[in-house]
Amino acid sequence: MLKLYVGNKNYSSWSMRPWVLLKQAGIPFEEVMVRFDSFAPGSTFRHTMDPISPTGKVPLLQDGDLAVWDTLAIAEYLAEQYPEHHLWPQDVSARARARSICAEMHSGFGNLRSQCPMNIEASLPGTGALIWRDKPGVRSDVARLVAMWQELLREHGGPMLFGDFSIADAYYAPICMRLKTYALPVPTQIAAYVARVCALPGVQAWISDALAENDFLDFEEPHRLRRE
Repeated sequence: MLKLYVGNKNYSSWSMRPWVLLKQAGIPFEEVMVRFDSFAPGSTFRHTMDPISPTGKVPLLQDGDLAVWDTLAIAEYLAEQYPEHHLWPQDVSARARARSICAEMHSGFGNLRSQCPMNIEASLPGTGALIWRDKPGVRSDVARLVAMWQELLREHGGPMLFGDFSIADAYYAPICMRLKTYALPVPTQIAAYVARVCALPGVQAWISDALAENDFLDFEEPHRLRRE
């Protein structure tokens, strides 16, 4: 059986992507939770991950003796191993577009990701309002997201970015969490897409686990001194 190593579900946006993809697609896997105690050498996290991952990071997918790291590589591997699940869109043009927007997520949106770290348990509308006022890079990133999602939803008719659920929706699920946590202003059509993503069974399962962690990690909390 596949084995997926993930970090804290409240904070680990990179772990969320392949976990939601597997869960939503109904592909059996074993989850291994590796808590974020620290990323320093000698930490329990590094002690667990360093022997099995060349990067020492999560997520990591194990399939027998094979280790696959990096979320894009994991997604591509799963798409190849489970073609019957149609994890990428079947149309060649749509598939290329889906790969493009996943690559853009992988390397872009740095302002939004750094200023609004994923924190599913928290509700930070006041913080979000200040970030929106003071951080033009965040406004620019959200504008790009809105334009991208509006175009895809219009072209493919929804409910997901390419019609049916795909890797692209799993890839942007953590962004949906950020928009929700920080209450960043988006058009009604985009808010509706965020709500549909949050309602997916795979995403609901991840959110439920995140809320149950009851873990407050100060190095993941730039906006709070304590859990409220």
